[in-house]
Amino acid sequence: MQNFRGTFINKNRDAWVEINLANLEHNVLNIKEFLKKNCPNEPDIFAVIKADGYGHGSLMCAPILSACGVKYFGVASIDEGIELREHKVTQPILVLGASPLWAMENAIKYDICVSIFNDEHIEMASQLFERLNKKLKVHIKLDTGMNRIGINKDFAKDFIQKVINSKALDLKGIFTHFADVENEKLFNRQIQEFQEIIEPYKNSNIKIHCLNSPGMFSYPEFSYDMVRMGIIMWGLTPFSNENPNMPEVLPVMGLKARITNIHTLKEDDGISYGHTYIASKNTKIATIPIGYADGVARNLSGNIVAFLNGKKIKQIGRITMDQIMFDVSNVDCCVGDVITLLGEENKIDTIDTWAKKLNTINYELTCRLKMRLPRIYVR
Repeated sequence: MQNFRGTFINKNRDAWVEINLANLEHNVLNIKEFLKKNCPNEPDIFAVIKADGYGHGSLMCAPILSACGVKYFGVASIDEGIELREHKVTQPILVLGASPLWAMENAIKYDICVSIFNDEHIEMASQLFERLNKKLKVHIKLDTGMNRIGINKDFAKDFIQKVINSKALDLKGIFTHFADVENEKLFNRQIQEFQEIIEPYKNSNIKIHCLNSPGMFSYPEFSYDMVRMGIIMWGLTPFSNENPNMPEVLPVMGLKARITNIHTLKEDDGISYGHTYIASKNTKIATIPIGYADGVARNLSGNIVAFLNGKKIKQIGRITMDQIMFDVSNVDCCVGDVITLLGEENKIDTIDTWAKKLNTINYELTCRLKMRLPRIYVR
């Protein structure tokens, strides 16, 4: 019979994502201090908490962000905005993406701003105003080179005037999004287009905003009225290379699991599908109940370093849908002990290092890790 030690979390799984709210607070306050020192004015902070806060949990994190002075929230859909409203979030909420015309009535009902960029949006707002006698709150999205959504520069000035003249619309802001802040030539072209369009509306009651996480540290002089804080508040880098201007931030998300089984792999025995790992000697193996269905990419197989009882351990064999195995020959451990795949104990592997190994971005990985893992919030 195997012995268990340690305290257990009141969830029905022995694997979980751990969200450190103290680190989130630390990050936001450091970002605020940077903006205060480096921006020509002190812009409002707009926290982008779409995709359930990039997998961190928007409903639990929103109160912390509010307490740190965040004035606005950004989401990807009206449904995400409604969820925040139903959980007592009172700050202005902007849907950053395109909203379907048929859903805009709910934006009015729940006091949510939507992004608009074509005449169909204006027409729908007019129809709703005739029926409800309520204005649709909007931000105009300018396409300056991202080429996803937005009004083209050639039509932008006329469109803005139409919105201002409409009795059905309440224009709250004008914004754009940059394709690559680290590409100076591309950034300069986009910011020039943006400046030409918004010049008449500076110093008005219309919020002007264009900087995202990498933009605010690279070009704080273009902070205007508001900056959009995204991946940086979760303690992850928005840059492909180091940026000396970025303030200290701490990872907010950790990933942990308890050992469910320990056994000895004999010399010349293989492990997991395909036996991609063959033991060169008798090896102590620990299994944890987490896998690629939880967001730990199968392509990380054999390339994860974790920590157990203060010691470094290496993942071996193929990562499976629900389970991962580690070589724990060098550690005194038993079933129930916690293995830290990501978190403060692990100084080697981070979400950023995983992203580099997988040739992807940290955003994708944090969103993946919410698939079916419970989230535990700590301070």
